[in-house]
Amino acid sequence: MTTREKHDRMANAIRFLSMDAVQAANSGHPGLPMGAADIVTVLFSRFMKFDPMNPAWPDRDRFVLSAGHGSMLLYSLLHLLGYEDMTIGQIENFRQLGSKTAGHPEYGHAAGIETTTGPLGQGLANAVGMAIAERKLAQEFGGELVDHHTYVLVGDGCLMEGISQEAIALAGHLGLNKLVVLWDDNNISIDGDVSLSDSTDQRARFEASGWNTMAVDGHDPDALAEAIERARTSDKPTMIACKTVIGYGAPNKSGTSKVHGSPLGDEEIAETRKALGWTAEPFDIPSEILDDWRLVGLTAGKQRLAWEKRLALAEPTARGEFERRMRGALPPALDTAMAAYKKQLAKDKPKVATRKASEMALEIINGAVAETLGGSADLTGSNNTKTSQTASITPDDFSGRYLHYGIREHGMAAAMNGIALHGGLIPYGGTFLVFSDYARPAMRLASLMGIRSIFVMTHDSIGLGEDGPTHQPVEHLAALRAIPNHLVFRPADVTETAECWQLALQSADAPSTLALTRQGLPALRPEFDDENRCATGAYELADASGDAVVSIFASGSEVEIAMEARDALEARGRPARVVSVPCLDLFYQQPQDIQDAIVGNAAVNIAVEAGVRQGWDRILGREGVFVGMSSFGASGPYKELYAHFGITAEAIVDAAESRLHHDG
Repeated sequence: MTTREKHDRMANAIRFLSMDAVQAANSGHPGLPMGAADIVTVLFSRFMKFDPMNPAWPDRDRFVLSAGHGSMLLYSLLHLLGYEDMTIGQIENFRQLGSKTAGHPEYGHAAGIETTTGPLGQGLANAVGMAIAERKLAQEFGGELVDHHTYVLVGDGCLMEGISQEAIALAGHLGLNKLVVLWDDNNISIDGDVSLSDSTDQRARFEASGWNTMAVDGHDPDALAEAIERARTSDKPTMIACKTVIGYGAPNKSGTSKVHGSPLGDEEIAETRKALGWTAEPFDIPSEILDDWRLVGLTAGKQRLAWEKRLALAEPTARGEFERRMRGALPPALDTAMAAYKKQLAKDKPKVATRKASEMALEIINGAVAETLGGSADLTGSNNTKTSQTASITPDDFSGRYLHYGIREHGMAAAMNGIALHGGLIPYGGTFLVFSDYARPAMRLASLMGIRSIFVMTHDSIGLGEDGPTHQPVEHLAALRAIPNHLVFRPADVTETAECWQLALQSADAPSTLALTRQGLPALRPEFDDENRCATGAYELADASGDAVVSIFASGSEVEIAMEARDALEARGRPARVVSVPCLDLFYQQPQDIQDAIVGNAAVNIAVEAGVRQGWDRILGREGVFVGMSSFGASGPYKELYAHFGITAEAIVDAAESRLHHDG
């Protein structure tokens, strides 16, 4: 049993590491770590299942710091618990270039950081995804191998962000009873008291969304422990409102916004040391306190040994599958199945929309890859994301492989990130490409973290027709391509769609977006090719009859138009070639000599895409011609829209002739 005196010493170690690191950096947020130190001390010393010596242990409890600005809370914990890469040197270098202790926690920088947080509310929605993954894997592999909780510390800001409602509504609906939200209820935001901008009864909001809630004194360790114990046996997800004082212990600044986002200052720190009876120098943790913390880490780790014994006794096939999936390795059967599928496509040459081609590819993929977990933001029939293998998950039955996320694009994308981070599952989720705007912050974080979230975005251009400009993406391809480490695929036919899906699955350290059509497209690859031609991002689909004078570059639905234009130019004696560009991002990653060979040296380069020009200039150069959109779309039948906006074979031919005459 931890005495109050011992608890206070342990919590104060977090407080002083945090305030001293922020002071040394002259930058950061000391208020949350000081205010929430009691909460995490109770959580980690009495409840958390983890192992600093084996931080990636699959059955560990997950702790998410959704209020990522309070990053020193997490870094202090990791150092005190004995995580090897979180040295005191890292704490001293808080917020410095190249340190593991970034301003906000970054996944991959150090062991024990479960997700990248900082944009408020994201961590809460990630935690919902982690809890979904835990329940799904427990259903598959049994409680002997998968039985852990997900704890998430949120602040007032996390609960004000709209994504919080999407996340808690989904969690409440699914009855994710191993999810525990610890609300650092301190009534302070950057501008001052929360009452300046908000008067929501947060407990009532959570309860209305299907949660249990409790309220405790966030500085009373026994009350905190009792609440967490009750939460762990709940039949619903639980939110515990922990009433805290921001900057706890600082005599003059605690309880005010002044302690939220700036250093306390030497004078206030000296007074806080007196007030809390802390005599140690900055970054010096007295040995008996460090021993108390290290003992917590060692004791928690013993649970891993018992788990490893259970894993060793598991049925060999199940154990092998579990270990493969947690490693993130794809099953060998996938490549064989996809090669056979591509052979069939070359034979059948189906003319279908690429959203349908995606469904066809998923039918093969979901048969070969047991860990895919599909879903859609209430557009299942439009996104074509459900296959014969993916029964719906319900609150009472997690044996399915399909999540109905509801009209919650942002919550869906962030939950998918949590599922991917948890491990053992590969999430894909669908909506319309135009609504990537509603999901983009989570898509950006997937890219920053380098995780395998796959976003299926259909209705990818004016080609969706009558729904009009509110639903017709124009700038979205360029906007998503602008995100570093994000693969945007826009396949032109059934075979390219299959290849792009394969590349998305193989991309373990970058998320992917598949932009797919509503309108039918012809099969453009009549010959089977064992090689994945989309892997270089662009490739010559049709060569010229002689030395090409025109090169036409196109993606998706415009490749068909480019092929028509090529034939028309050839008929006029203008040798022309077509380069299909299913992924500009992959193309720009190729060595320069490969890029140069694919671009070629025709006199005229033309790119055609039913979107804006941004992103194409590295291929086109200043002299190249772009045929596409420079305005919003319009409502009408899609063929009329293509003619209206001048995205036609005739327009390409005219542009080529004009440039050739001009140059000639």
